[in-house]
Amino acid sequence: MRSVWKGALSFGLVNIPVHMYTASHTKEISFKLLHKKDHSEIRYAKVCKTEEKEVPWEEIVKAYEFEEGEFIIFDEKDFEKVNQKKTKTIEITGFVHENEIDSLYYVKPYYLEPDKNSEKVYALLREALKKSKKVAIAKYVIRNREHMAVIKIHDNILVLNELRYHEELASTEELHIPEVTKGNSREVQMAMQLIEHLTTTFKPEKYKDTYVEEIKKIIKQKSKGKVVHTKTKEVPPTKFQDIMELLKAGLETDKKPKKRKTA
Repeated sequence: MRSVWKGALSFGLVNIPVHMYTASHTKEISFKLLHKKDHSEIRYAKVCKTEEKEVPWEEIVKAYEFEEGEFIIFDEKDFEKVNQKKTKTIEITGFVHENEIDSLYYVKPYYLEPDKNSEKVYALLREALKKSKKVAIAKYVIRNREHMAVIKIHDNILVLNELRYHEELASTEELHIPEVTKGNSREVQMAMQLIEHLTTTFKPEKYKDTYVEEIKKIIKQKSKGKVVHTKTKEVPPTKFQDIMELLKAGLETDKKPKKRKTA
């Protein structure tokens, strides 16, 4: 596994050298773009607007446009000058209870691994977090941007979860959401019964991306020259007056014993 960042985890006056690793990866089917006419591959090119020709990556620099048509060129050394401590440190700024952090703020998890000479201090912070039953709030700089994060424990590993800033959340003002009402007590009670019937223990390993599997199935069929037939049906909205009957039906379906497979 290749680390995406290395520096120090700062805890008060204590520094814990660590390596950061991506803790998740997206499994998806990769599609290429082809020209419909002759099925030639489409590629993306970085073209100079003045010369109207493609520019190789090594000739491209980053720039900030401070006035129209006027640019300030930045290189990696300039970014390092901003604050070297920030670019090399994950600074813990405080501790909170995890339930104070809304799930809307979570972005992506990373594993933190200690350097060989910092294992004892790493373990000290881990055990202190366990006993306090709190998580750490931290800030760090990566990819030319300062991020906010929460550091918590997962299977004895310190995990850094990148967080969104509050101003990054989209406004809900334009959404049309029904007003909060008491509702029909019988309907609410029936809905609660259905929730109770469907309540289970969360086991993430049992959830799979079945959509990708269906895409793979179609790819296999098309590769053999088979015609793929699909049946699509629009899902109608549930009418409020039908909700009691549908809730009852849901409960009855859940109560029915499953048929055993005969050998």
